[in-house]
Amino acid sequence: MTSIQRVVSIGAHSLDAELMGGPLILKYARQGAHCTLIHVTQGRLEDPAATEEAKQAYLKDLLTMNQKAAEKLGADTIWLGYVSSNMPSLEDFAQRMEQYFVDEKVDLVITHWRGSMHPRHINTHDAVVTAVKRLREKGNPIRLVYGETFEDLVGFLPQAYFTLNPEEVTQWYGAMKEYAVFRGEVNDFPYQQYYPTIGKVRQIESNNSGYTVAYMYASLIEPQLW
Repeated sequence: MTSIQRVVSIGAHSLDAELMGGPLILKYARQGAHCTLIHVTQGRLEDPAATEEAKQAYLKDLLTMNQKAAEKLGADTIWLGYVSSNMPSLEDFAQRMEQYFVDEKVDLVITHWRGSMHPRHINTHDAVVTAVKRLREKGNPIRLVYGETFEDLVGFLPQAYFTLNPEEVTQWYGAMKEYAVFRGEVNDFPYQQYYPTIGKVRQIESNNSGYTVAYMYASLIEPQLW
């Protein structure tokens, strides 16, 4: 893992980047890599009864949650400034990502698998994959993997397994608990029950000895096999 010095996890909404990339981010950060959590949009309150004032307050709070979660993972964070109702074209989005990867000398990208129930996750996947493939065609050895979330499971294949020790599990969950949505305060999805369960499932299927997370390899432009 030491050859990787610049890592980004790109999520469509706040918390997505932490869910997908948190385990690898904390591991690489401990080895001295510069790690960044990128939020394409911030997300929003889903309660139809929420007032406009409450919605704006939540968006402001999310920026604080972004920062606190990143700090707990040993990373920094940026919001791309997009909102769900006004996403850029695929070409504009991909060009922005490609330039960012070049400017930041990114070695490893973590993002959504395309088999998602959520349009913004698919938008993010398509833009990131387009950017990475263009760089690979130009000889850039940038790497890409897909993280696992409950919203992106259609066709997801767990291929690369990583075991987290108890300290790493605590660190990862501590970061995710900075988000009100993870704590169950925004919707009723049982994040704090689902993710420990899938960690146990991945541990069993990989015959690992502890909490396990899985990633899916991306199809890339390869100059050689090994």
